[in-house]
Amino acid sequence: MGKVSKDKRDVYYRQAKEDGYRARSAYKLIHLDEEYHFFDSVNKVADLCAAPGSWSQVCCQKLIEGRADASSDVKIVAVDLQPMSPIPSVITIQGDITEERTAQQIIDSANGKVDLVICDGAPDVTSLIAFDEFLQSQLVLAALNITTLLLAEGGHFVAKIFRARNCQLLVHQMKLFFSRVEIAKPKSSRQSSSEAFIVCMNYKSIPEYKPNLKSPLLLKDYDSLINELTGQNRMIIPFLSCGDVTGWDSDKTNKLPNKIPDTLFKENDAFRSERYVLLPPVEQPINPAYKNSVMLKKEGFLEKINCKEDEEFMIKIVEIETESAKSLEISNFEESTLLQNLDRMF
Repeated sequence: MGKVSKDKRDVYYRQAKEDGYRARSAYKLIHLDEEYHFFDSVNKVADLCAAPGSWSQVCCQKLIEGRADASSDVKIVAVDLQPMSPIPSVITIQGDITEERTAQQIIDSANGKVDLVICDGAPDVTSLIAFDEFLQSQLVLAALNITTLLLAEGGHFVAKIFRARNCQLLVHQMKLFFSRVEIAKPKSSRQSSSEAFIVCMNYKSIPEYKPNLKSPLLLKDYDSLINELTGQNRMIIPFLSCGDVTGWDSDKTNKLPNKIPDTLFKENDAFRSERYVLLPPVEQPINPAYKNSVMLKKEGFLEKINCKEDEEFMIKIVEIETESAKSLEISNFEESTLLQNLDRMF
């Protein structure tokens, strides 16, 4: 949070600084807990995508400062790809939630599985709404994937999502693992934002399900590891958006700056310099298949005329084709064969 921001008129922004929170998002978790009470009977929490740490601060208040009989078993583990400033009573891990070793680090740090997993992570938005929704859903699924390794039976899971067409699909996926799944939007979340939070209560493991963090969407070595996946997992297709999203639109037809013919400009015309200039290709094709057709068109021999018997016309065509044949090093070239082909062509 900075001293100057476009959000400085936001009451939660100001209140967060007064209350010592690192971000206004702390109130989102507080408001969600007021409704669902998922901090009740919780001793171990994993905060995924934790930076800058406001949700971890709330966890400290709920589990340590807010309890008269705070247990020594209380463990709060914060994980993020980026380095994070330390928080008292919070174990920080710099790691990737899509890697199995990160899951093991969390379990080791918490001395066992956790009771609550929270995730306020979101990708850097690109202004491509559909793509942002896709990235966020994949991040939530990655968080769910590692949650199945971390969460104890009866535990809870809370994560940020973007309200989109695939919300119902996401809810059904979560219901495979949790008995109660709801989507909520806390009052501290801006109405102009499409963000919401999926609250999943009472985790139940599936006996035949084996957590697998080798998602093809997240693999660096996709080709070598994709064959390890079986069944429906092989149907996941990697998707990547490349290039500057603020650049030109490849689907748009753009008008040229000026289409006025050169003949309409005078020699000293003031607007002549603003005329659009057509540039030749940087490198011409060496021997394209349409080479002979272009030569014939330039000579005017592809016009609709009836001059099969015109001797001059035929001689000119023979000369052009003969020269072309020589350039291609065609041996035993016969003019009679060429003339027969030309007769069939015309």
